[in-house]
Amino acid sequence: MTVTAYTLAVVLDLLVLFIGARFLFQPQAAAAGYGVPAKPDGDAAYLTIKGLRDASLGVIGLAVLAFAGARAEAWFMLMVAIVPLGDTLIVLRHGGTKAVAYGIHFATAVAVLVSAGLLFAV
Repeated sequence: MTVTAYTLAVVLDLLVLFIGARFLFQPQAAAAGYGVPAKPDGDAAYLTIKGLRDASLGVIGLAVLAFAGARAEAWFMLMVAIVPLGDTLIVLRHGGTKAVAYGIHFATAVAVLVSAGLLFAV
């Protein structure tokens, strides 16, 4: 179970780091994948903010796991699950599809909570 707990945590941290980088380097495509496409003439600063937020959470998660251990990472995962839960609501409230809201964002929240549970069990 230890290998599974650590592997899932690392994969999730790297995934959110990748998503953040995508918002920084390909903001329009990333926004479309998020479930709420950005307006071509919209304020790009908000997409950059999202990219920085997500990339930072990925780096912080990796650092917590590496330097503070499984229990600290479990608490981090538990708290960070708020982000994909909020993303679920954002997509639903702003015209995104239920498939994206639940299939991507809510499923991610569940995976993050499972990761937290596994890490607490280690």
